[in-house]
Amino acid sequence: MSYSVQNSTLPLAVYREVAAHLTQVEGVQTRLTPQTSQPFEYTLSQVGSLEIQFSDPNNTQAQAQVEKILAYYGDRFGKWTILSSLETR
Repeated sequence: MSYSVQNSTLPLAVYREVAAHLTQVEGVQTRLTPQTSQPFEYTLSQVGSLEIQFSDPNNTQAQAQVEKILAYYGDRFGKWTILSSLETR
């Protein structure tokens, strides 16, 4: 299972911190995608999205921990938008 989230005003350093924090959860991998607006928009985040992938889609404990981490950063920096969700089994 994987999905992408976005916070359009989150700085690059915070995105990297969130990604590093999420990869501490067993079975979770992350990837940052670049901003794709043409021309580049300096008032937006340098990151287009944060992709989160679970190696075991049935690991509800890992999913709950990821949700807690995203909620923590969302409380401090603004709500996350879910861009896409992909179920893989």
